[in-house]
Amino acid sequence: MWRDYNWDSEDENKVELVVKDCNWNVLSNWDTVMATKDLKVKGGADIKRWDKFKNIRLTDNTEEIESGKMVLRTEFFKKI
Repeated sequence: MWRDYNWDSEDENKVELVVKDCNWNVLSNWDTVMATKDLKVKGGADIKRWDKFKNIRLTDNTEEIESGKMVLRTEFFKKI
């Protein structure tokens, strides 16, 4: 007895997270973002307005991105 296998059925179960910056632009891995305001960082140098962060990585949380060892909130950054 043969069974028909639908190869697309696995793709339908996947959920794709959409990460957006402060201006609702869609972010993806390896994008460059810029700070929109001064931010204080615990245990490190402060982030100044217009500081750039290159090659960001997305996380499981849609409100956070990673740049190096820092986890950044998307509400304070815009895509360049």
